[in-house]
Amino acid sequence: MKAHGNVRSTGSCRSLPAAIGIGVASGAAAALSLLASRKVAATMKVGRGHPPLHRALDLASGLMQPKYPLAAMSTYLNGLHMYADEMGRQVEATHFCVHLRHDLHQCVIFDRNAPDARLIGIEYIISEERFRALPDEEKQLWHSHHYEVKSGVLAAPGVPEIAEHTYFQDLVSTYGKTFHTWQYDRDDFPYGIPQLMMAMTGDGQADEELVRERDQALGISTSHKREHRADIPAPEVAPGANCWESGRSVQTRLEQVDFKR
Repeated sequence: MKAHGNVRSTGSCRSLPAAIGIGVASGAAAALSLLASRKVAATMKVGRGHPPLHRALDLASGLMQPKYPLAAMSTYLNGLHMYADEMGRQVEATHFCVHLRHDLHQCVIFDRNAPDARLIGIEYIISEERFRALPDEEKQLWHSHHYEVKSGVLAAPGVPEIAEHTYFQDLVSTYGKTFHTWQYDRDDFPYGIPQLMMAMTGDGQADEELVRERDQALGISTSHKREHRADIPAPEVAPGANCWESGRSVQTRLEQVDFKR
């Protein structure tokens, strides 16, 4: 009987595959163990002040329940949003997105990438073809991504530059509809109604201090990304997007209406 490293040959062709299978199973078990430990660590960082029973239930559900929509969110983006009716109110927005269909992404938005991050909104991203087919009234709710991409303001932290560049070549011609449900620049609680958000479309609009703080926190350089994306063609923005550029905008408001039975 010959020994080949840690795999022992018995003259049967099943020995090596069996050993490989054991190795794969061991690796998978180790990976699952690591994920579970990270889940535990993340769960313990949120819900401060919860009684022990609630903490135990949160931990158990985090380990036992599948969460398929969350697991499918493969893209992490970071950018800045401004309120549709007030350019001076700009906030950092951390997106987690899934490419649901060829012409549609859907994203959940948090204030940062951390276990105790606040859920602040949602964004839908569609292709230019889909946007051009929208009714004029609907187009008022959408913004273009051309400047966010070209300026470097929109980033995919942790992704190698070559891969990020390829991703943003596709995203540069898309359009987004964003509502923030938590005005976290004003309140530490989700008061009020969802607010329509927009994106910057030209130089001098973004809050430079906010960009610097974001870059420092994420270890990225907006100016470097801008240079690296200079070769990405800037698309012609379809009419109807970025309605605030006309000097007039739209925004949600609360009003009483008759109840329909």
